[in-house]
Amino acid sequence: MIDANSLDWKKGDGLIPAIIQDVATRQVLMLGYMNAEALAATLESGKVHFFSRSKQRLWKKGETSGNTFKLVDLSADCDSDTLLVEVKPKGPACHTGTVTCFGDDPGPGLGFLAHLRGIIRKRKKDKPKNSYVGGLMAKAPKRPAQKVGEEGVEVAMAAVSESREELAGEAADLLFHLMVLLESRDLSLEDVVDILRKRHAVRASRPS
Repeated sequence: MIDANSLDWKKGDGLIPAIIQDVATRQVLMLGYMNAEALAATLESGKVHFFSRSKQRLWKKGETSGNTFKLVDLSADCDSDTLLVEVKPKGPACHTGTVTCFGDDPGPGLGFLAHLRGIIRKRKKDKPKNSYVGGLMAKAPKRPAQKVGEEGVEVAMAAVSESREELAGEAADLLFHLMVLLESRDLSLEDVVDILRKRHAVRASRPS
């Protein structure tokens, strides 16, 4: 993780900005401030703590709402005066109920996958009659698994005989159905990414 003694606490009068980032979607969730006590509590508990400038006290994210941040990784910037805190959020980050303190818009890139997963989870829970995802979930995991197999074949075929646009479209179909399949088994792409991170860490630690 990090050595608190290596940080520049003097520049911010004992406080360091902490950028909170969803480890799976890479969305920036919020900006908070930590003092040495908040950092120690975060590292010890595995739950993100901040120092409240308005209340002048230590507080754990989600202490009243239950929307906590589980610590995954923590690193300092090149000047050792800002922290990047990678987390697994439980619930929305903002007190207003939005996913991030900058709103619900997932923006471009991988952040949209978190938004899409939210829709898939809702369809799984509500089981609407005219929903495509609801229909897949009603026959899960066999039907979603079948679709993943079909879409995988179509991706492979598009890779050798279709345009880049066709390949991207088929890959989107495959990714969507894979997300549905994973959700049907109470898994997500985040769980898959965790495995990839661990495998990478093991390989990177091996002598070259």
